[in-house]
Amino acid sequence: MLTAGITKHVTTMADGRELSYYDDAQTTLPRERKADQRTLDPRPPTAVMRQDPLTGEWISIAANRQNRVFLPPADQDPLAPATAANPSEVPDDYDVVVFENRSPSFGPDLGALDLSGLALGRTAPSHGRCEVVCFSPASFGSFGSLSPQRARTVIEAWADRTEILSSLPGIQQVFPFENRGEAIGVTLHHPHGQIYCYPYLTPRTQRLIESIAKFGPDLFERILQFELASERVVLRGEHWTAFVPFAARWPLEVHMLPHRHVPDFAATNEAERNELSHLYLRLLRGLDALYDTPTPYIAAWHQAPVTVSRADIRLMLQVTSPRRAESKLKYLAGSESAMGAWIGDVPPEAAAQFIRDGIAKND
Repeated sequence: MLTAGITKHVTTMADGRELSYYDDAQTTLPRERKADQRTLDPRPPTAVMRQDPLTGEWISIAANRQNRVFLPPADQDPLAPATAANPSEVPDDYDVVVFENRSPSFGPDLGALDLSGLALGRTAPSHGRCEVVCFSPASFGSFGSLSPQRARTVIEAWADRTEILSSLPGIQQVFPFENRGEAIGVTLHHPHGQIYCYPYLTPRTQRLIESIAKFGPDLFERILQFELASERVVLRGEHWTAFVPFAARWPLEVHMLPHRHVPDFAATNEAERNELSHLYLRLLRGLDALYDTPTPYIAAWHQAPVTVSRADIRLMLQVTSPRRAESKLKYLAGSESAMGAWIGDVPPEAAAQFIRDGIAKND
């Protein structure tokens, strides 16, 4: 059930994809929305995964993504409300909207897969789902440019989608994220994020489960208490704390944890969502205040898997940026890309003070 007076309306796009409108608590939009009148080609077939025998990892070969739109002009924004001159993906005006990606890396086919074992030449269908989350009908911006009310609606959408997507056949993990800036590889300037639903546990999560097995089930609580006692905290509220991690990889890297154990967005309560809508904006706006131009970043919401380790893995935000100076980016060269051996450019304590200064500029 949605909270905070936010409402949802579900419809179907011209090619059968699902689309859900999430309306602000004080929305001025009508309940009824226009239908998608486009004539669309059939959806592309589900991609195929190939297993890397060196690591056991699965690689989705989604060739249909080559045809996606790349940095279109504002009047041809595919995520803006549709007009006669721009028959976009969204048929009517909206506050927040979520719909199935037209060129998905996973899906649209669903179903459990047996991905255990290791072999040469092994393939499997890329079951799963990929969704687009439009934060606003505006053609330019990011999560940080939203009002607190709109941020709250997005958070509610994340929670609702997490609950719904976790129940789909074969889904093992639900991952909401936002890519911001051309330096990250963004192909649309429209303020939006995505949700990937994987048919397996991601490599990062598998490593985390191994660490919990070595450290103990209270790893996240111990991390939170360790960071609270450090000089790396950048924001703290009643329900959430944001900090630069002790072993930060990126020049700008901030993690945020809820103070109580919740495995995913669906498990957060209304008070936690309300506070997050303000703290998260303060954090992102603080990162933008560090320099004269907006900061590129990946904002990744790590959630517990759907069926395992839910009592041990806590919902966690990880914001990372390659920006190591106003006009310099960190590139993943030989050591990081080839060997996974990271070399940090900025001491985490210095980065934390720098970020606190950026946040203070906006407070």
